[in-house]
This record gives sequence, structure tokens and C-alpha cells, in this order.
Amino acid sequence: MTDQLRQWLETAQIRPDGRLPPERELAVTLGLSRAELRKGLALLEAEGLLWRRVGKGTFVSAPAERRRPDASAMAERVSPPEAMQVRRVLEPEIAALAARTATGLQIARMKALCAEMRKAPAWPDYQRLDCEFHASIAAAAGNNLLAEIFDIVNEVRRRVVWGGLDKRSYGPPADYHSFDEHEAIVAAIESRDRAGAAEAMRNHLVATELDLMGK
Repeated sequence: MTDQLRQWLETAQIRPDGRLPPERELAVTLGLSRAELRKGLALLEAEGLLWRRVGKGTFVSAPAERRRPDASAMAERVSPPEAMQVRRVLEPEIAALAARTATGLQIARMKALCAEMRKAPAWPDYQRLDCEFHASIAAAAGNNLLAEIFDIVNEVRRRVVWGGLDKRSYGPPADYHSFDEHEAIVAAIESRDRAGAAEAMRNHLVATELDLMGK
């Protein structure tokens, strides 16, 4: 539904700040119910592609007004395998960069997060720490644009990949594979081993995908 609306916007070529047709007319054009259309409009508004004014209608945003894509909206269009594929492309290089640029304080933070993850009492706690751990590596890579891109990927993957684990009341087992894998990544970063950091991250992501998706 959202993709259908997005495609219509592309083909309709409405100018920036141009108004969309009335909801009743647009719903008929797209073959959607009014409720479906309103949900799609709300998602595109969250992404910054549209804006609304009460009593006036819905308008196409000017490019300068478009914000960072909304992670919850993106998560609706992304499958778990797609999220993991992007991580495999992005995160090994991030780890390699961090091996070159990470400060002692940043490495100490990574180690602290590894220790906290081993003590996580429930999966949601582990999930939060895991996201923070990977974000700490991205922050240590020394590239602001890459960090911005990673933040989006990290938020989307949290919503897409971890869904089922959020419902578990217990935490990861003491021998959970990610514990040692995370520590291997940090060890390579601390040793300034760029190739080793990339390989450790790649191995971790492959193991995570096998674990979470049953491949």
C-alpha cells in the first residue's frame, strides 16, 4: 500500500509544495480504502515526503524539508534477510575503520558493553546492549556520514530482526555465540588489525543470521 502510493507520487510528478488530490479521489485512483490511504499518507509524512495542513490538505515536501527516513516506516518494507544483507555489506568495513581510528576510551566502552551483554537478564536487555555495542563501533570509525547511515540501519534492523526475541522473558545462555564473537571484534580493533576486525565482524554477522533466521 505504501509502495503503491510512493509509485503514484513518482509518476504524478507533483511539484514541491503541490497539493495532492482529495483523499476520496485519490483512494479511488489507487483502489484503496480511505483507511488504507490514510495509513500510507501517515507513513510517507513520517518519512518527510509529505506534509499536511489541517483544513488545507496534504502536500509534497520540498527536498530541503525532507528528514531522515523514519525507521518504523522503513521496517515495514524491509525483510530480515534484507536487513542482514545490508549489515554484511556495511559493518565489516566499519570495524576495519574503527581498528584504525578508535580511541582508548572508545575501546574501553566496547569492552564494557561486552561485559554487560554477558549479564543481560532478558533478551530485550541484550538487544539494547547489542545495538549500543555495534553503534559504538560505528562511532569509532571516524566517518560522520557512515555513522549517520549506520544509525538508520541499526534502528531498522532492531525493529525487523529482533521481533520474536523481544517476547522472551529470559536472557541469552551463558555460552551464547555472540559473546565470544563480540570480544574477538574488539580484540582485533584494539590490536589495530583492520583485516582481522573486518573478518571477525563478518563471521559474527553470518553466525547471527544463522541463529536468528534458522538458516
